[in-house]
Amino acid sequence: MPYAVTKDHVRLHFEEAGKGTPIIFLHEFAADHTNWEPQMRYFSRGHRCIAYSARGYTPSDVPPTADVYTYKHFYTDALAVLDHLGIDKAHFIGLSMGSYSSLQIGLNAPERALSMTLAAVGSGSSIENLDAFRKQCVANAEQLEAIGSVEVAKATREAPSRIPFLLKDPRGHADFYAALARHDAKGSANTMRSFQGGRPSIYTLTEAIRKVPTPALIICGDEDDNCIEPSMFLKKHLPAAGLAFFPKSGHVLNLEEPALFNEMVERFIALVEAGRWPERDPRSMG
Repeated sequence: MPYAVTKDHVRLHFEEAGKGTPIIFLHEFAADHTNWEPQMRYFSRGHRCIAYSARGYTPSDVPPTADVYTYKHFYTDALAVLDHLGIDKAHFIGLSMGSYSSLQIGLNAPERALSMTLAAVGSGSSIENLDAFRKQCVANAEQLEAIGSVEVAKATREAPSRIPFLLKDPRGHADFYAALARHDAKGSANTMRSFQGGRPSIYTLTEAIRKVPTPALIICGDEDDNCIEPSMFLKKHLPAAGLAFFPKSGHVLNLEEPALFNEMVERFIALVEAGRWPERDPRSMG
């Protein structure tokens, strides 16, 4: 089983397939590397594709203390995987937590990113609700430690942003939550407490975001209420960003609408590689 090793000696399990320009997939809080399978199969036809499980998600290592689960650890872990594979630059495709980490690559290591796909990005960013969100993250972490992943999966599978997935694809939805129930509860609690509850709101990063030159595709489900305003904010401030809304869609975009997701991202990457995804022309701004 292949692993990359981070600077703080955490082993990250990864899988790869295909040949060509590299693509690395970064998963959301409720997922792991296996949830990118529809994309790994599709994009590996023309690209070298890498998916890995973040720290705290088996078969990657599960460090015991929450202080090594910060957003800085998560985005540098993605770079550690690329370094292990000898890859200088890649297309970053993230969902939710993975989108936040991909954005941090654009902010802190733009020379490593050929492009960023930011899907279901920005939940928990509202400044006015930030304190309440962080308190809820602590409560969620304590719940994971108290009752375990199986019970938490049962309690969260009908969260509002997950309902579109349930309605479209009950079988896929059931598989997703069966996988969530197998997650390491301590790893998930540490991730919830430190990454989810400790990351800066994207609204506090406006000036830095305006300086990111990396081509970006922002994708949001129109029924993913917590991500709509952050997606529009990023479209406004990222210089080379495009924005797409998926109709009647929630949070798990790559699994809810795999064909649409693959088609949209494939077109974006092709335009980037052709040099046809420029920064927005000032003449188009009202």
